[in-house]
Amino acid sequence: MRPKKVILYIDGNEQSLSVRTFLLETRGYRVKAIMSHEEALELFANSSYDLVLCELVLPAMDGNELVRKLKNLRPEVPMMLVSNTVKAYERASHADAFLPKGACSSLDLLERIRVMMARKRGPRKQVLVPTTVQSIEQVEMEAQAIAS
Repeated sequence: MRPKKVILYIDGNEQSLSVRTFLLETRGYRVKAIMSHEEALELFANSSYDLVLCELVLPAMDGNELVRKLKNLRPEVPMMLVSNTVKAYERASHADAFLPKGACSSLDLLERIRVMMARKRGPRKQVLVPTTVQSIEQVEMEAQAIAS
């Protein structure tokens, strides 16, 4: 069984936080849901996450600014900004994706997360299947050549 992917989710709205956390957990993700940017920075620096999901409008800090700081710590981690209030976002976004109000249905969110997790993982490994002409030894030699 594959380990569950871990998502750091930051949102200043407690209701949105609990609804999206429930949605993600029922789809098999582990979610660390928090409401403050200070705690987000501390947790992100000290733990490993597969994706960051952040609300654009946070109480003490703009979500885009928080994502910029998190990207400075670990640029390889995919990060998404979502918004319950903003329909269009004109400023340059530091996130890898932005889902605005109205375009952020549960299915859109889940599909975007799935795609971003796949990008982080990279392409699937090539599987070599022996044909009747090839011997198992030849397939193993090709697999070793691809791996190196």
